Amino acid sequence: MGLPTSEEQPNKHRRKKSIVWEHFTIETVGAGTSHLKRHIALGICPVSRQKNESSPYTPGSKISPPKKRFRASPGFSGIPLDQGRCNHEIAKMIIQHDYPLYVVEHPAFIDFVRTLQPHYNMVNFNTIQGHFIDGDWNLQQRILNVVTLPFYDSDYAFNEAVVSCLSDWQLESKLFTLTLDQSFSNETVIGNLRGLLSVKNPFVLHGQLLKGNCYARVLSRLAQDALSATGDIVRRIRESVKYVKTSEAHDEKFTELRQQLQVPSTKDLIIDDQTKWDTTYQMLVAACELKEVFACLDTSDPVYKINPSIDDWQKADILCTYLKLLYDAANILTGPTYPPAHVFYHEVYKIQLELTHAVMNHDPFVSNLTKPLKEKFDQYWKDCFLVLAIAVVMDPRFKMKLLEFSFPKVFGEDAGMWIKSVDDGIHELLEGYLTPDFHLATAYVEEERVSIPQSDNLSRI
Repeated sequence: MGLPTSEEQPNKHRRKKSIVWEHFTIETVGAGTSHLKRHIALGICPVSRQKNESSPYTPGSKISPPKKRFRASPGFSGIPLDQGRCNHEIAKMIIQHDYPLYVVEHPAFIDFVRTLQPHYNMVNFNTIQGHFIDGDWNLQQRILNVVTLPFYDSDYAFNEAVVSCLSDWQLESKLFTLTLDQSFSNETVIGNLRGLLSVKNPFVLHGQLLKGNCYARVLSRLAQDALSATGDIVRRIRESVKYVKTSEAHDEKFTELRQQLQVPSTKDLIIDDQTKWDTTYQMLVAACELKEVFACLDTSDPVYKINPSIDDWQKADILCTYLKLLYDAANILTGPTYPPAHVFYHEVYKIQLELTHAVMNHDPFVSNLTKPLKEKFDQYWKDCFLVLAIAVVMDPRFKMKLLEFSFPKVFGEDAGMWIKSVDDGIHELLEGYLTPDFHLATAYVEEERVSIPQSDNLSRI
């Protein structure tokens, strides 16, 4: 049956999508387009042959085919972002596959989600963790709660969540100290929490023992600041290390030159992870020990042009001196067991003393490098010295004698005032433990322990 002529055809605005209409004209006979596609694919069309002489593409060849017409799928073009449903699916994914909660903080995962949906606000999480000593005198750690904050930027909402969690676990009067995450470590939050928690807890010295800074985070900040202050030097050394380690031929030349020079070093070059300051420190230490090899590398390898100067190596050695101080202080956290509380005082005191001497150094590079570090560390010391000092005084090997020896070196003429504040704090804590209310609470806990399993030690947090 023939198709109606163009005069008889109804007025339709539907656009033809098939690729065959780039090669054929419409005839008023009934048929599909499959045979037309076969006609093109077989290459028997004379018109197509003429076009192929100027454009050598043929179906099946590796040359780019004609552009296809793509249309947005009408089923997905207008779907709005459902933030709540996305949050639910992420939570479901974490629970179902037993992923760690902090997967939502992984940079690669964040980049992946942003590529899928740029308007999605990545979920944040905060956990309240309790650290306590069990019946065998081992330090334990448990997640007490994962809280949802309806208003994430609200200091009141965060404070209420913390206080509510401690109340649910009946820990208000048993809390000794508190460390906050960086996102909530500001004076407003700390001040409010001190006021709320010190009401029911006589053992935080009116909030003085509620510190806001984490030991490991402070060390990391100081190291990052030191690396940023010497960024150009670190970059040149990093590029030199990359030049050697990313090419087998370059590495062989470097090893051969190292053997010829007989450099007394047991370290091998490593490429650092720029997100982990300790790997950068290890890279710098190894490179500094092999600086003689780098200094001669350009003579045996004319392509090598990055050679750091003598001044760069000298400053890198100084930088490593202070990074080692932080690196050793951080290493007490990486052991197989938790370090006892009194250990931290010795490390913090050592850093404080070294930075105090460094800022008075006649070398402007040393003083300029360490002055900002000391200012930040002074703030940490001011916030946390009482907790650290009380812990070390409890060590029967030191007692108050250690403070009487070390404080004058840090505080100078004001040492007596700081020693007195520690002494007053210890006596106030003792009075708190001697109150009748505390004895009643202790007796109640001892009675309850008879009926609870030995593994339940949260009552002694």
